Amino acid sequence: MTRLGEREVSLDGIVYFPRGLIGLEDKREFALLSVREGDSPFLLLQCVTDPGLGLLVADPYSFLENYDVKLENLDRKTLKLTSIKQLAVLVTVTIPQSRPEETTLNLQGPIVINTEARIGVQVPQTESGYPTHYNPIRG
Repeated sequence: MTRLGEREVSLDGIVYFPRGLIGLEDKREFALLSVREGDSPFLLLQCVTDPGLGLLVADPYSFLENYDVKLENLDRKTLKLTSIKQLAVLVTVTIPQSRPEETTLNLQGPIVINTEARIGVQVPQTESGYPTHYNPIRG
């Protein structure tokens, strides 16, 4: 059960986070769910072991085409990367209640997923100069 109602998730739809996510280090298994039908840059990263925990995430390239994520060698090994084509990059989204115009994207803490191996890591971009609260409407 999620905020979006009952959802079935197949085992091959689960992404494993060996280190968890920042602040959620004990949560390791998540499913990526569509928020709505059609072409939306928003997804729900739903914890499989804690149905009350879901993070709204988005494809940052829908808002910033020049967004650049630096991956360390340790992250590449953890992700078992063999090709850049395996990568998906997501950022967490905050939408204040009743104030959608104040939506922000956390560009400093992207979540990187190897879509073939279904392994994910959160890779802080502390040296990037990217903000933690980027408003895609105002830029």
